[in-house]
Amino acid sequence: MNSKDKIKTLLQPTLLALSLAYSLSTTHHTIAQEADDLGVLVMAHGGSLEWNQGVLDTVAPLTEEYTLEVAFGMADAVSMQEAVARLEERGADRIAVVRLFISGESWYERTEQILGMKEGAPDRTAATAAVDEHAGHTMPAATDVATGQPAAMGHSMEFWKIDTEARFALSKPGLAEAEEMSEVLLARAAALSKNPTQEDVLILAHGPGDDAENARWIAYIEERVARLRTDHPFRSVKVATLREDWEEKRVGAEQEVRAFVDNAKATGGTAIVIPYRVHGFGPYAEVLEGLDYVADEQGLIPHAGVTRWIAGQIEELHADL
Repeated sequence: MNSKDKIKTLLQPTLLALSLAYSLSTTHHTIAQEADDLGVLVMAHGGSLEWNQGVLDTVAPLTEEYTLEVAFGMADAVSMQEAVARLEERGADRIAVVRLFISGESWYERTEQILGMKEGAPDRTAATAAVDEHAGHTMPAATDVATGQPAAMGHSMEFWKIDTEARFALSKPGLAEAEEMSEVLLARAAALSKNPTQEDVLILAHGPGDDAENARWIAYIEERVARLRTDHPFRSVKVATLREDWEEKRVGAEQEVRAFVDNAKATGGTAIVIPYRVHGFGPYAEVLEGLDYVADEQGLIPHAGVTRWIAGQIEELHADL
């Protein structure tokens, strides 16, 4: 072996170590870079300060891992623009959009259009200030998660394509389809139950106007209540929707709901009412006025199961980005 070969042989372990170190350094840099440019936009209906705070508390554990902003509103271009702008200012150029709605069908196509993922939304400069059928809602728009304060107030459900260079991936399922909500319902029912063999449980949701879509709501939520029927000896468990925003559908829905609750007492039992809503009890206290029932008036949040579902959606969307 000549002197050059000897030197090459002696240097091989060192060169291999340097090559491996460079490879690991490059890989680590790539992973960190990917994490740094990923943003998360959580969309939620929004409502009172308490309602909004419930959402902020639910996503708070995720802010340690993700660059995250919340946009309150039902696919409002103003609140979404503000939230996306905040994410871009924080370095995000890929954004996972998680829609915290009960139904995965709610505002899906509209959201795609506003984000520019699908044609249909006009440019902002060409859009009018007209609002849609939900113009009466007044809620905070984008919220700075770091401070917990709303970035703006009083969005008007505007519809136009937001100004952004980011890429988006959009969640499809709603909380009605989330397996984690079975755990939430079990926790709610167990906390309220005293004598399950004499208790009738009503799972009550908002519901849409379209009959076929309403049937899908009920079918999904029925899957979530399966464990209530198998893990606890409740006398009965019923899923219903109030069809809240459609007066002609709501009349019959209210009668059905009140009849179920009234029958519980008439037959020597107790009605337990659990709202399948993101937060709160909605109009149910008024609907059930004069009837005897048990309720803590909590929606699906606060509960760790909802936080885990959001985290799972983020991971799935991250893979698409």
